[in-house]
Amino acid sequence: MPDFELENMYSGLVAGIDEAGRGPWAGPVVAGAVVILDKQLSKTLLDGLDDSKKLSAKKREMLYDELLREQAEGKLYIGIGEASCREIDEMNILQATFLAMKRATDKLPQCPDVALIDGNRTPNNFKCKTKTVIKGDAKSMSVAAASIAAKVYRDRIMKEMAKKYPYYGFEKNAGYGTACHIEGLKKYGITPEHRKSYKPIQALIK
Repeated sequence: MPDFELENMYSGLVAGIDEAGRGPWAGPVVAGAVVILDKQLSKTLLDGLDDSKKLSAKKREMLYDELLREQAEGKLYIGIGEASCREIDEMNILQATFLAMKRATDKLPQCPDVALIDGNRTPNNFKCKTKTVIKGDAKSMSVAAASIAAKVYRDRIMKEMAKKYPYYGFEKNAGYGTACHIEGLKKYGITPEHRKSYKPIQALIK
């Protein structure tokens, strides 16, 4: 379970950063940045925050709403950043992920002194010091919170997108290459939200 051990190694504001949506064939990549100002969070968050992939969609939604409540009470900051499918195609998914992370950090009301970034790759020209943490969302409370914020925010985008493009199952698969998604692509072709640089989409275009 995540804790505050990594955050406690640094003075000043520490942001946890994580992304959602590197693997899907459609939609944006989204990053969350979370600064926990008051470590006396609600019991719901202290007991529940974890790597978003380990949690049910219902649990993630509940935790995200709780994060928003704690933000309203001044206990934490949340920043969300996106990079569009067009940007993903133009610069590649890694660079687009870094761009989303920078945009998420820019949305915070204060620039952090250090950012704990999930994974093992460091964005170039970041505004503050960075520390990469492999499996950070299972180790750091800030990164776990960022993981949930990014995932829920992106899932909500994909549910809205499903209303505009109803044949691909975006509300259930979030843009991943499921059987329903593949069937939709074969019948109806690609949408402007599909990542044309991804091999499965390139194969369908050909």
